[in-house]
Amino acid sequence: MIVEEFQVLPCHMPQADPGWRFSIHANRISKGWLVRLITDTGVSGLGYASATRHMGASAEGLKGALEAFAPVVIGRDPFDIEGTLAALDHELTGIYQAKAAIDCALHEIIARSLDLPLHHLFGGRVRDEVPVMRVLSIKDPEEMAARGRALVEAGYRFIKIKVDGHVNDDFERVRAIREAVGPGIRLTIDANQAYQPKDAILIAGRVAELGVEIFEQPVAADDHAGLKLVTDNTPITIEADESAGSLREVMVLVADRVVDAVSLKLPKLGGMRNAVAAARICEAGRVRCRFGAHVGPRLMSAQAAHLAAGLAGLEFACEFGEFVRLTNDPTEGIENLDGKVAVPPGPGSGARLRSEAEEVGSDAYPLPADA
Repeated sequence: MIVEEFQVLPCHMPQADPGWRFSIHANRISKGWLVRLITDTGVSGLGYASATRHMGASAEGLKGALEAFAPVVIGRDPFDIEGTLAALDHELTGIYQAKAAIDCALHEIIARSLDLPLHHLFGGRVRDEVPVMRVLSIKDPEEMAARGRALVEAGYRFIKIKVDGHVNDDFERVRAIREAVGPGIRLTIDANQAYQPKDAILIAGRVAELGVEIFEQPVAADDHAGLKLVTDNTPITIEADESAGSLREVMVLVADRVVDAVSLKLPKLGGMRNAVAAARICEAGRVRCRFGAHVGPRLMSAQAAHLAAGLAGLEFACEFGEFVRLTNDPTEGIENLDGKVAVPPGPGSGARLRSEAEEVGSDAYPLPADA
């Protein structure tokens, strides 16, 4: 079996709420590309390349990287994932979002060709469903509280609150949401690097009294000293996201005990292979981990859910439900139900292109005629 064709399909998904924003910028359209690899036996696999600007990936740059990667992948055995990823690293350093799409598509091909659910490739599963944490955009406290109440009424028990680095305003947001959702709902705040360390320590102490359990990425991604200062001087769990943008960065965070927890994401880490490795590094260093916001098509959440199914050490909800705030999803196969996602049945991830998406045009790179 070899990869015979490499297709790149557009996957640009507008926000249902055009005013959705977080501290770094407003993100009105979630942009990216679907990669579909087709083998000479007819088995195919899908992966998603996420254009995440604050992680250094633009839609245009990813398209160029995928075009450069296509001839590297075509003609290779899809079971040779190690060799293929090594060849991609030799072709271009970094570009993890593009490599993630290829990694995920190759794992899909292997699982589908073996007629197995994806989680079997990573040791099986210890859970059949994963609790979902939903994310609240930055807005006025009253509007955020109303939206938080609506999430609770829809069955969610974990909520992440976006904050913007202003201590008093952020405290009022959290207080309004806590009053609206009641004491039993578990809360996280996410600053996306908006705070200076001492202000982060101040807000952490104040929201701890409201039962906030996790403070995600309080300070600049490269400020490890500041991040550790916050970790060592706050009562709540400090979690790295933008600081954990590669497998090596995860290793450094864990080895130096810079944070209490790490947010894992398939796109930023380069796919399933690296995400599992990052989880094992966290496990060995006794640093918590969970899967952060997989903002994009249902395909990506389905693939990440299969990994989460097999990680016994996950202690908190994962952000696998953000596809519901996006429109124009070309994939299907996973849904939220009462605040949880069931691990989709296989083969593969259980996700697939919608029938109407099959008609969407793509840039296809076939096996050369003289190969």
